[in-house]
Amino acid sequence: MRGGDPDAALYWMAKMLAGGEDPRFIARRLIILASEDVGLADPMALPLAMAAKEACEFIGQPECELNLAHAVIYLASAPKSNTATVALERVKREIANRPVQEVPAWLKDSHGKAAKALDLGKGYLYSHKFPEAISGQDYLLENKQFYTPGSSGREKFIAERLAYWKELKQQLRLSQSEG
Repeated sequence: MRGGDPDAALYWMAKMLAGGEDPRFIARRLIILASEDVGLADPMALPLAMAAKEACEFIGQPECELNLAHAVIYLASAPKSNTATVALERVKREIANRPVQEVPAWLKDSHGKAAKALDLGKGYLYSHKFPEAISGQDYLLENKQFYTPGSSGREKFIAERLAYWKELKQQLRLSQSEG
């Protein structure tokens, strides 16, 4: 499936089933592949893999084989991206190797008396009051980039959106510093 060959993927799935493999094991692998290899390039891959797992549990053999085949063909034919995996690994390395950042005061809960006395939440910008629901506010004390969108499938739209938002944030910051 990772290599984009639905015929081979379907063959190996059928061979596993003929050999007595539990269809739930195959479904489990499909769910993993949907996030690990297809990822954000096709966000429908994960719900489809989950549906195949549900079908295996609900209707069982031999009928669920068709549900598995559906998911195998879809996942093998889907665009691939592992950018979520790469981003998660970057964040884990950051947390393991650097001091963990404190939550910015403007993001901390401001509802209790003690929180109000400490000015927690002060300066928080409610995103929905801004164009595109982008306030320009920072959400880390030390900004880092862990996720870099790929160019496969839906991820090219994520890349375009994030680039547009970055530009919008810069414009907002400029207008806020001038005002």
